[in-house]
Amino acid sequence: MKLYKTKLALAASLIVAGNVYAQSLPNVIVTAKPDVAEIEIDRFSSTSAVITDETIRDLHAADLSSALRNTPGTQITRYNPVGSFGGDQGGSVFIRGMGLSRPGSEIKTYIDNVPMYMPVWGHALLDLLPVNGMKDITIYKSPQPQINGNNFASINLNTKTAGPSNGVSGNARVSYGSYNTVIEQVDLAGRSNDVDFSLAQGFSKSNGARANGSGQLANIMGSAGFKIDQNWKVGISGMAINNTAKDPGNNTLAAPAIAPTYDSGAQMVTAFAKHNYDAVEGEFRIYSNTGNGNLNNDMQTGGWGNSYNNFSMQGLRWKESITTWQGGNLLLGLDYDSSSGSVTSTPLAWGGGLGTTTKTTLPTYKLTSPYMGLSQNIMLNEKWSLIPSAGVRNYQNNQYASKTAPYGGISLVSDVATIFFNASQGINYPGMEGPALQASMAANFNQSWKSLSAEEMSHMEVGGKFMIDKKTRVDTSLFQDTVKNRYTFTENYPNASWVSYGQYTMQGVELSAQREIIPELTIFGGWTYLNNNSVMNLPYVPQNAFNAAVTGYLGQFRLSVDAQYQSSFYSQSLSRNTGSTNTTQVNGFTVANARVSYPIPELGKKGEVFVMVENIFNQQYSYRQGYPMPGTWGSIGLSASFN
Repeated sequence: MKLYKTKLALAASLIVAGNVYAQSLPNVIVTAKPDVAEIEIDRFSSTSAVITDETIRDLHAADLSSALRNTPGTQITRYNPVGSFGGDQGGSVFIRGMGLSRPGSEIKTYIDNVPMYMPVWGHALLDLLPVNGMKDITIYKSPQPQINGNNFASINLNTKTAGPSNGVSGNARVSYGSYNTVIEQVDLAGRSNDVDFSLAQGFSKSNGARANGSGQLANIMGSAGFKIDQNWKVGISGMAINNTAKDPGNNTLAAPAIAPTYDSGAQMVTAFAKHNYDAVEGEFRIYSNTGNGNLNNDMQTGGWGNSYNNFSMQGLRWKESITTWQGGNLLLGLDYDSSSGSVTSTPLAWGGGLGTTTKTTLPTYKLTSPYMGLSQNIMLNEKWSLIPSAGVRNYQNNQYASKTAPYGGISLVSDVATIFFNASQGINYPGMEGPALQASMAANFNQSWKSLSAEEMSHMEVGGKFMIDKKTRVDTSLFQDTVKNRYTFTENYPNASWVSYGQYTMQGVELSAQREIIPELTIFGGWTYLNNNSVMNLPYVPQNAFNAAVTGYLGQFRLSVDAQYQSSFYSQSLSRNTGSTNTTQVNGFTVANARVSYPIPELGKKGEVFVMVENIFNQQYSYRQGYPMPGTWGSIGLSASFN
């Protein structure tokens, strides 16, 4: 059984090298981790939530929404057990009320810090973000310019790589369950002296609980690296993804003759060079992504007909972390992204059926974003240190006016507590969704998207992390986010125009605690409170949400139970159309899931047979009115490993 360890480190060199939270706590051994994200605090007093591959396994997650379902401060939406129908209420993630706008989104998603989302419409496609083969998933719940830019929140998936020792290791998992649901995942990693490699493959499919509720995900990824000398390493990685999902439709309406489908696919190639010296550590990475998201047969009233969207993204990432003096660290970096795409649209015709097909090549968007930051560890005494920080990120956009985003914070750190405050400015530029909507709608926008400006968010957060004793940890956070210049459009058929004027404020609390109640069994509880005092119909913003988990060993059985409660909330995304209203609410619900496994040593150190039961209490619930989620359903499977 793998032990989770947190080590004390107050020395300035360690503070510079890594995470303040992980390095500021006493030697603690927790033998069972709950199925939730670990909260981390960096040297700029910014928080993040990290989900490990063990938690992904214990949640039996086949996709990103399943992996994030028990993370405080996040809400998910979906139609089907497998597959996301587009990037809207058919499959999306919301963070502290962000991710609500369509077209566009306040959230951006990344793989190994490289952008991977649908730039034509400016939002994530969850099916382009496979969780198999990932070492961990990090959720940044606020603007963090020292990490990335052009968003108000972000999610980064880190791929698995080989360990420091020679040899090959691997893991495999296969399961079969209700609704003909099949999940199969394999990953390998190996090293031979200065050469390392990794390879991962995943396949999931399900017929779904309802007619036309099927989905299928397929992906493969790999990497290779070469250590030039003790300081330098170079490498390359690639990924290919192909998915499809159907829309089961609103069960209060007549079923369509042909169910709409959403097909998505992507290819990613990155190359990198890393270096690590005593005082300087950095990375340079270039990338190229291509992909598509294609909507077929959306024939209901107000539907899109057929809409085929192709995209291409290229760019680079450069980051340097420099130890400037005792306890000091200088961060320097540069991000560059270029996005292009096209929309091939066949809208509905008057009187029914499909109309005329048109293809529009969209403008290329380029964003250059240099940034810098400075942090200093100040030892106050033998037990406490103070870590102030400050920085700035600049944005140069080829379509819109330049912006500058400052950020900073301060942390008070000891063996048993970290108390922090951070403030940051978020910048989120309009993208291709402006001209894409113009190409897809009958209304004439008269190029008004060119007059828009970037959305801005002012973020403040204060909180703490406390080790009550060696078996108990408490995390607290209070935050406020104020958004202005939300870009919207006003439609007065046959004309329409884009404008920037909308704003709202979100305030919230996150509180969580975990404790080892008996040896090798840990319990977790979390509460999130969200309150917006300006726009009362923000979607997917339950005022209260609770998360709970129990993880550990009962004899030789490993038990993983997770549960979520959320109060009633508005569903469907908040359209940027000022003429649209969002009055549909869905009831609050409580959903619990459990996974029980028993070791099979003949299948390796991680070999096991397991049973997964979802929605244990057969709760009737939905993320959108007319789209009920499955009742109680389950899977049985095997895991194997070797090294």
